Parts: sequence; structure tokens; C-alpha cells
Amino acid sequence: MSVLYSVYSPESVYTPKSVYTPAETALHQDRPVLVFLHGLLGSRDDWSETLTHLRDFPCLTIDLCGHGHSREQHCTDFDDCCAQIARTIASRLPPAQPLVLIGYSLGGRLAMYGAVYGAWSALNVTTLVIEGGNFGLHDESARQARWQQDQVWANRFASEPIADVLISWYQQPVFSSLNDEQRQDLITRRSDNLGTSIAAMMRATSLALQPDLLPALKTQPIPVQYICGERDQKFRQLAQSSGLPIQIVLQAGHNVHQERPEAFAQCLRKQLAHQR
Repeated sequence: MSVLYSVYSPESVYTPKSVYTPAETALHQDRPVLVFLHGLLGSRDDWSETLTHLRDFPCLTIDLCGHGHSREQHCTDFDDCCAQIARTIASRLPPAQPLVLIGYSLGGRLAMYGAVYGAWSALNVTTLVIEGGNFGLHDESARQARWQQDQVWANRFASEPIADVLISWYQQPVFSSLNDEQRQDLITRRSDNLGTSIAAMMRATSLALQPDLLPALKTQPIPVQYICGERDQKFRQLAQSSGLPIQIVLQAGHNVHQERPEAFAQCLRKQLAHQR
């Protein structure tokens, strides 16, 4: 059974091509390993700026199915994707190793789904940190509308030059806090993706196929912390009405860890301090 591409950085000495050997994954009793799951169109490298502010923590960054060095790997649905993530983590860390699972957007949805449906049961997950992750849609009409919307995007990613699709993608309201330079930088970096792989991942993990996770998320045993940007009106409202502990980062939009990486790292430190 395959695992996803990942890089383990002991004590978070982060390098773009950090070398992994099994001896590096000795059990850290005094602090958790921080495990990062990126969003749609991203890769493990999206966390590089954040990791420079977390050098005293061991970190594991993963390329999700269809992304980065895992671009040729695919998943069929949420359960399959979470199973591949769990296998990847288990291949890198000792079974008893405490870890904090941190997910942005799609990565956050997968982290929540896995917590609710037991995908992380063989791992020692001490906290979930969710950045801009959607809990799920409430009614069938909303799910049908979202499925149609995701199908349109998936068809475009599968059939059009990816740079052209990304120009439209980053005009969506959720990215309104980006300035022109930030938007163009994302378009340039995301153009390395394979459109067909992105389309497949969109169809497998569409929000339309995701249950409303919030009720079960609030009763499952893993503590949850939600992080969102002050300027991300949609997800700030979702977070504030969720009843979960939240941290709101000033002068940031949907992608806090890229817009304000040091502030995002401080949010993680604050949460980790509560665990000690």
C-alpha cells in the first residue's frame, strides 16, 4: 500500500529537500511533532515560511494526493485520502509519538473528517488545528449546487491550460484579500500542478460529498483549535458560530499561514502552550 511524499524535519531544521532516514524519527516525549496538510493546488512547500518560525519543533509536511511529489497518486474519496495520510504519518513516526495535525482549507477538511470517522485512531493525535476549513453543507440543495460548481472547475482544470484556469480561480471572493502581486505569485507557483490530477482530487473530495462534520467534531475526543484571518469574512463567521475555540489573525485573509506566517506560528505556539 502506497504512502504519500513527505519530509520529516527533526527539530524543524527546515530545508526544501530535507533528507529523511528512519533514525531521525526517535520518539519526542517533550513536544509533539507538527504535521501539516496543505490546501487544494498547494504542496508541502507552502508551509516553508511558517516552519522558519518553528525551528524548535519537529515537523512533518506531506504532499496530498494529486499534488507536489504525490501528483501521480490518487484517492477515490475522503476515506481513501485520509487512509493514505494516516499510512504516511505512521511510516514516519513511532506509534506513540504525540502529534498535532494542522490542516489548511482542503487539508483542514481532511483533518476534521479523519477525526470524526476514526482515520487517526492508530495515531497519537493530541490536537487538531484547522485553518479556514469548511465544516460542511447543511442541506441537499446546497450540496447539489456545490457539486455542479466543483464539476465546472474540475472540467476546466482537466481540459484547459492550468494558468488560464488559475487566473479565474483566484478571482473568487474567498481570495479577495490578496493583492495583485500575491495573486500573480500564486498563479505562477500553482501552474506547476497537473490539471488532470487537480480535477480528480476536486471530484474525490468535493465539499458536496462531505458530511456536516461540526456536530460530531465537537463531541469526538481530540481537542480542536480553529484559526482564521480577520479579513476572511465567510470563514470568520463560520468559526465564530461554531462554538469551537478560535484565534483570529489580524490583517490576514483566507490563507493566514502564507499572508502572515509568523503570526500563524505564534497561534500554534499559543495552542501548544495550553497542552503543557
